[in-house]
Amino acid sequence: MTRQQTASTMNGDTRTQPVLLIADPDGSVVDALAAALEREGVAVTGAPDGAQGLLQAGALQPDVVLVAATLPVIDAVDFVRAVRLARAVPVLLGVGDGHAEQAVRALAAGAAACVARPYRVPELLPFIQAASPESRKVLAVGGVELDVQAYQVRVGGRTVHLPLREFELLQYLMRNADRTVTREQIMRHVWNATATTSTNTIAVHVKRLRARLGDEDDQLIQTVRGVGYRLVTPGISGNPA
Repeated sequence: MTRQQTASTMNGDTRTQPVLLIADPDGSVVDALAAALEREGVAVTGAPDGAQGLLQAGALQPDVVLVAATLPVIDAVDFVRAVRLARAVPVLLGVGDGHAEQAVRALAAGAAACVARPYRVPELLPFIQAASPESRKVLAVGGVELDVQAYQVRVGGRTVHLPLREFELLQYLMRNADRTVTREQIMRHVWNATATTSTNTIAVHVKRLRARLGDEDDQLIQTVRGVGYRLVTPGISGNPA
């Protein structure tokens, strides 16, 4: 039996933890992902088919919806379209080998992005965190503050004006502070692309971002050689080598 939580514990204006709805016919997949995400403070409920998923989406008002590319009763593309018509909620499509056509159609129907299935918690968390009630708060790491809604950044109390792409890159790094994010993850979550964005493009934006933040010695945004980058909270050591 897949994990379920009642609407009374997951819905309401006072909730602070993000709510994820998973529409997936494989109960074991839902249970495993729910257990992992609940340890990250995410409330999770599952639906085994598209019809029940739509009912849950209406009742629970989730912050993010994750749907498997192969969904019974109501297929994934129609499910995405119905959810997006009802609410402006991010819908992620879980894809595997052979799901290229479903991915193209789901994105056209309003899906926010495609993620790998079997699901990976590090890949899902940035989407969930960005859509959660907590995302309305100002992010702060050391002397850097980022106001998500106002699109403002302050460093040591002074306002720093960032181009949109650099703002999104900083936001992604701050949401994953003290964790190494790969160049591939940055491509997906900041550029919404894969091989079409070169690692040189990312390096150029990181260099510009460091300059605007006054990170002259690369101690705030560290390069993890051969992997990606890590934004480090002051006082927490990191080895960029």
